[in-house]
Amino acid sequence: MNESEGAALLLSVWMGLSAVGVGLLPATAVALLLARRSFWGKALVEAAVFLPLVLPPVVTGYVLLTLFGRESPVGAALAALGIEIPFTWTGMALAGAVMGFPLLVRSMRSGFENVDARLEAAARSLGCSRWEAFFSVTLPLAWPGIVAGAVLCFARALGEFGATVMLSPGTAGNRTLPLEIFRSYQSPGEEAAVFRLAMISILLSAGALAASEILVRRSRSRRPSAGEESPGEGGR
Repeated sequence: MNESEGAALLLSVWMGLSAVGVGLLPATAVALLLARRSFWGKALVEAAVFLPLVLPPVVTGYVLLTLFGRESPVGAALAALGIEIPFTWTGMALAGAVMGFPLLVRSMRSGFENVDARLEAAARSLGCSRWEAFFSVTLPLAWPGIVAGAVLCFARALGEFGATVMLSPGTAGNRTLPLEIFRSYQSPGEEAAVFRLAMISILLSAGALAASEILVRRSRSRRPSAGEESPGEGGR
């Protein structure tokens, strides 16, 4: 692995970690909202959250480029603060976070839905506040789904190409693994580099999927089955 390939690998890993870091708190709020609340317009919120899963990634990249470009109000305001999004590392990380966000929310939502709300109610009846019940009861029980979502978000951002290429400067040192594979594929005589980078991408993605599946199964195994007694019914 040469210096350019090593830089692409490190950048991809950093982008995946950044995507998880950026999306974790908002994804927790959205997942809790979708898992525990019924409200008018919930279907529209779900559609907006999961839209990047079905949109062509290039379209998502174009939307981000339009939204954060200097000609838009948001982009102009950020530029006035010295924050540049298009054609920067920040833009690439944002694209990865947007593409991985739906997977993070979906897995976290499943984790929260597997936690019996009666356990939270019991904790609150014993004097816990809403936040204390969340951190002491809900979060520990839902952690497999949360971690699985983080792993999937990381893997999605790691392998993102379409949205990232729209916001990438494309210069050496600013190319992720997919971008480096594409550049090598277009360069004569770099077939070995393409194969090597492709194998690295496959191994990283397969490892992430395997870890996510293990965590999801662990989360499901904790969910009470229909024949199990609910709390307080054992003495009846």
